[in-house]
Amino acid sequence: MSDELKHECGIALLRLRKPLEYYKLKYGTWMWGINKLYLLMEKQHNRGQDGAGAACIKLDLQPGKKYIHRFRSNSQQSIQDVFSKIHIEFEKVELRNPNLLNDPHWAKENLPFAGELFLGHLRYGTFGKNNIENVHPVMRENNWKSRNLVVAGNFNLTNVNELFEHLKELGQHPKDYSDTVTVLEKIGHFLDKEVERVFEQKKYEGLSNVQISEYIAKNLNIKKILNEASWRWDGGFVVAGMVGHGDSFVMRDPWGIRPAFYYYNDEIAVVTSERPVIQTVFNAPIDKIKEVKPGYAVIIKNNNTITEEKIIEPYKKSSCSFERIYFSRGTDRDIHNERKELGRLIAPTILKSINYDVENTVFSYIPNTAAVAFYGLTDAINKHYIKIKKEKIFALGNNITQEALEKFINLIPRIESLAVKDIKLRTFITQDAVRKDLVEHVYDVTYGIVRDFKDTLVVIDDSIVRGTTLKESILRMLDRLNPKKIIVVSSAPQIRYPDCYGIDMAKLSDFVAFQAAIELLKENGKQSVINEVYNISKEQQNKPKEEIVNYIKLIYKPFTADEISEKITQLLKPKDIKADIKIIYNSIENLRKAIPNHTGDWYFTGDYPTPGGNMVVNNSFINYIEGRNQRAY
Repeated sequence: MSDELKHECGIALLRLRKPLEYYKLKYGTWMWGINKLYLLMEKQHNRGQDGAGAACIKLDLQPGKKYIHRFRSNSQQSIQDVFSKIHIEFEKVELRNPNLLNDPHWAKENLPFAGELFLGHLRYGTFGKNNIENVHPVMRENNWKSRNLVVAGNFNLTNVNELFEHLKELGQHPKDYSDTVTVLEKIGHFLDKEVERVFEQKKYEGLSNVQISEYIAKNLNIKKILNEASWRWDGGFVVAGMVGHGDSFVMRDPWGIRPAFYYYNDEIAVVTSERPVIQTVFNAPIDKIKEVKPGYAVIIKNNNTITEEKIIEPYKKSSCSFERIYFSRGTDRDIHNERKELGRLIAPTILKSINYDVENTVFSYIPNTAAVAFYGLTDAINKHYIKIKKEKIFALGNNITQEALEKFINLIPRIESLAVKDIKLRTFITQDAVRKDLVEHVYDVTYGIVRDFKDTLVVIDDSIVRGTTLKESILRMLDRLNPKKIIVVSSAPQIRYPDCYGIDMAKLSDFVAFQAAIELLKENGKQSVINEVYNISKEQQNKPKEEIVNYIKLIYKPFTADEISEKITQLLKPKDIKADIKIIYNSIENLRKAIPNHTGDWYFTGDYPTPGGNMVVNNSFINYIEGRNQRAY
């Protein structure tokens, strides 16, 4: 994606199922679990660069020993910073007495993170300031082990205001207005309530306080707590948590919007946001890694039992398709194939746009995340070339010569890597005029491959959201190669509607497809459509979210996707470039063919899986008309 978006946090929950001594004997170090947590987080670095945090719970320590540890960082190198803090404590001991550091029993008693249960988090902030208080894991502390709670997650809730009011009705005084605090306090409230209920029941039955604590640790009903806490949540979420006595869980939203995968064997149990991370770190067979089902939670008890239990009745599954197009790591087998298919399916449209003149066309991609879609495109172009070769050979019939045959056989599509991002160059200047000049040089190009004013240049991107980088940098840069025409292809369809489930796309005014539709309405004398949509949106603004309808679809209804793409081309073409420009988007139909099992396509269609989605798009349009440049939730 040439437009940078913040999105999608990442989580890693790791439970060691053996004593630390086991890992010392088998792998040479009791730090094996810490090292695996580091890898799980580093391999999901794509999911969060605003901050990172890790927490550890030690099982079965005696009273008086600290059993919960947490380090967080919002520095530029946040993962390294977190694990440096952990290892500094180890290095101090190593300098004094290396033998102590090698003793797993002593380490568990005396060192932070020498435990069996770990929770790591990578943050992409889409709400709130990027300060350390907003970095997960977050904690709720108590002198009762079973009332300590550590939470981290990949979530955005659309109805924070409603949930905030409910917390107040429960008698709480939340310290902040955010979905993080809401989730923590919701789970924490019902955790307290369940602990108190069991305590009163067992006290009545005659158990001592110590016996009751032990009973709660063995029998705490995590499923009940999560159900009572989450049934009002509207949004996409994967919430991971650890309770002080050693229970842990990862719960997924009932629409399956946000992803989560788990795996366990006799040594470990692990849950992450992405599947290939587990494959890489634990060399796990892909068929043994399971997807957490929508509405379910993986619950790992302190006694080592592992279950997947239904928390909320699942709705129609609407897993995020944009996750597959761009956000997740392309090393996942299925995601790799889906991205290739997106490139393959758009090839006929591209061939038509170049009038099938493949000999005078250079094919490339930008940025690197579009490479897999590019491979699919080139597969299809190669098949087209084979067809051309056959036709030319058959046309010559008996008159074919060795020279002509070699010429046809050697016909291959011109596939090149033309643009490389200069990762050392950062656009840190804020003044617009100076910054635009810097942005234009973020990519380096390969000169001398495109034939001046003769070749058409086709460049595929995985998606075009705002188009800012395309207009200010990429098109100008490619124009320096002197192509006759530049065709920029998005492997994703037009992004028309805001997201409210974890991706930083909450403002309609940011989307070039929306800008194009508004311009077309004005140019075609349909300004009344804008006014009508505003009036009906305003009328329903204060209705319950369940009654709100997405009328913003009417903004796009008068025009075909091709007409909107043509207007996008006009909006994004810099005035001073020489080449003709055309922008092509993939179709919704192709998206659904390529990614049939992830039907959450609200960015493209406006079909939101939750009532809160319609509320957000309604508010976003009102904000646009009323000139408020702010998030809609």
